Amino acid sequence: MCPKDLRRVPLKTPMSSIQSLSHEPAASQGYRKKTIYKTVCLSFLLIITVTVLQRGMVPNQFMQGQQQKELPPSEPLKSQKRDNAFSISSTFWKTKKEKPPVKEDSMTAKQTKSWDVTTTNCSANQNFSKVDWFKGLEPNFQQFLLYRHCRYFPMLINHPEKCSGDVYLLIVVKSIITQHDRREAIRRTWGQEKEVEGKRIRTLFLLGTASKEEERANHQKLLDYENHIYGDILQWDFLDSFFNLTLKEVHFLKWVDIYCDNVRFIFKGDDDVFVSPSNILEFLEDKKEGEDLFVGDVLYKARPIRKKENKYYIPSALYNKNIYPPYAGGGGFIMSGALAKRLHKASETLELYPIDDVFLGMCLEVLKVSPVGHEGFKTFGIVKNKNSKMNKEPCFYRSMLVVHKLLPPELLQMWDLVHSNLTCSRKLNVL
Repeated sequence: MCPKDLRRVPLKTPMSSIQSLSHEPAASQGYRKKTIYKTVCLSFLLIITVTVLQRGMVPNQFMQGQQQKELPPSEPLKSQKRDNAFSISSTFWKTKKEKPPVKEDSMTAKQTKSWDVTTTNCSANQNFSKVDWFKGLEPNFQQFLLYRHCRYFPMLINHPEKCSGDVYLLIVVKSIITQHDRREAIRRTWGQEKEVEGKRIRTLFLLGTASKEEERANHQKLLDYENHIYGDILQWDFLDSFFNLTLKEVHFLKWVDIYCDNVRFIFKGDDDVFVSPSNILEFLEDKKEGEDLFVGDVLYKARPIRKKENKYYIPSALYNKNIYPPYAGGGGFIMSGALAKRLHKASETLELYPIDDVFLGMCLEVLKVSPVGHEGFKTFGIVKNKNSKMNKEPCFYRSMLVVHKLLPPELLQMWDLVHSNLTCSRKLNVL
């Protein structure tokens, strides 16, 4: 039925039509009036239908008035498909090419679970320039202190999918942009991604940017291509330098805290070491999930080096204590994923320190966690005499977890020897 109110509205028709109607029989005029009324009613119903579709309402909602414009659907919005139903949150004229609205819960998760540093806005702390002891420091230490407060930088390359699902062992390697040959050797040897008896192993390389500005653009292009092939690079927008190794440490800890909820263990080491993943897996067999595990080649009661010619020299103005807290050599160590997240929180309570492995020892001290020494970690070589033949003996490597230091040709050769039909007179039991 057409609404009665509509029938009272005078129809605007051409004068010629009115004149022709007056000369036609009454029956013919009545028929024409009915036809006009039907046309108007159909137009009115069409308007209602379009309005209903635009507003996402069913007809009875429209007739109940404007106070009840929209009711929640009987099913959650996420179950509706744009292909076969109009979404309540969309308009009638949206095309199918547009992406469906992002769910509120997933949007919130993305905001809280992603790298949140997008700009580099860091200026020097000029307060140091007014202090007398600062003026007496070497230029590299002055530079470090001026910018020590600059803690986090944007990510240039990210691979959060490396931590998707359950990862038993995450292998993380510190590298620099120019050492692609070391990364390639590791991918071919101990850095292979695989699954061993249901235990997933994943590999990542940690990098900053090239230290030489004139080479930066070309090296970055090569790295982008390398990442395109392998997809195993994490890179941040800070210069790769010795003092910035601590930056690499805190950036990785923050990254783990954001993306790696289901990583059970982490091996972290340099790109010039020999590692035995099979020995690491054997060592981890009896380790409980969630425990504060931190194992490596631990140094106890190590003293800061005060000789300026030494690579690890630290002035007393930067560290005035006589002994470092216990720490594991940065060449390679194992920690639990749960402890890595706690280390991130602890690291943010401390000022950055130029030596990255010592800084981790400081973080462990904050957590009151003692690193555990293990004789299978040889981050200073199998024996301290670098020229000793013992450092090149494959039978020792077969029993170790980590040995430092091997360049790519040496690593490839030692890997082949250890995994050949090697006959040894005795076997070391270090696991």
